[in-house]
Amino acid sequence: MTIPDPLNLVITGVGGQGNVLISQIMGHALLNREYKVAVGETFGLSQRGGSVQSHIRVSSQRAYGPLIPEGRAHVVLGLEPMETLRVLPVYGQKDVKVLANARPVPPLNVVAGEADYPPEEDLKAALEKLSAKLWWVNATAVAQELGAAIMANIVMLGALCKTGLTPLSSQDLETAMTHLLPPDRLDKNIAAFRAGLELV
Repeated sequence: MTIPDPLNLVITGVGGQGNVLISQIMGHALLNREYKVAVGETFGLSQRGGSVQSHIRVSSQRAYGPLIPEGRAHVVLGLEPMETLRVLPVYGQKDVKVLANARPVPPLNVVAGEADYPPEEDLKAALEKLSAKLWWVNATAVAQELGAAIMANIVMLGALCKTGLTPLSSQDLETAMTHLLPPDRLDKNIAAFRAGLELV
């Protein structure tokens, strides 16, 4: 698979899902491979439960600004399906590839009964329509089987690695994790990452 240069990757989800950790691991791994990397973070009104996006721009040639221009994302990694759908009309384009976690995190207005959350089949169909290729996985269920739903982000990172949409190998990412994660959390997160490799 040919990887664009620059590669523009959007990670999207809600606060507390671990967008920032994914971008830190990927940024560390890319720098170790001597790529030029820019990472930008955008947060919604509330950090936990609000929209969060991480933009990662990667090039072997030169440094780019950290925010991806509208309509220029090559890859969208969605930790929450509705947030994934919100991103695509803004940053997607005809060749965008999407890896989406199927497990919803309903926003406060849905929890309060003021709005409805779309059915899973409708979200999946909309994402398929807006992307050149969609991987639809339930990373949260895999993380729960491993003992902690919070590790769904690391499961998704493993799945992203397996798609071949980035220049990083599983060894690149595991090495970065050993430098960034506390020793008492490393083994479980490596297990979650390897489980993600099996999802794609």
